[in-house]
Amino acid sequence: MNASARALRRPIRVVLRWQLVATIALTLMAGFMAGMHGALSATAGGLVSMVAGLASAVVASRGATKSAGGILAGALTAEAVKLGSAAFLLWVVLANYEDVVVAAFLASFVVTMLIFSMAFFVREG
Repeated sequence: MNASARALRRPIRVVLRWQLVATIALTLMAGFMAGMHGALSATAGGLVSMVAGLASAVVASRGATKSAGGILAGALTAEAVKLGSAAFLLWVVLANYEDVVVAAFLASFVVTMLIFSMAFFVREG
């Protein structure tokens, strides 16, 4: 895991920090508005997005191809991993957490997924 963490580039690390901050803020808001289950739901939504994004980044960082086709295949594979793991984790939470506050859960998930898409705009240096 340590080698994988080192392999993640600065944009991914920055975006993961932004996602964490957004998840904390949304957790506090949902907790204030909907109580403990709202806070837990918002936390779960943010974590689903963060775990899916981290899995995608790890898959993308393992690609060592130099051709355009290889890079595209790696990017598509990483995106498939992100979408698949997000869908699976969404299902796990919704199927197992009876008191989920769906609005808080989905709001946190959507906001953090949108933040992850901003990694493209973070400078490397």
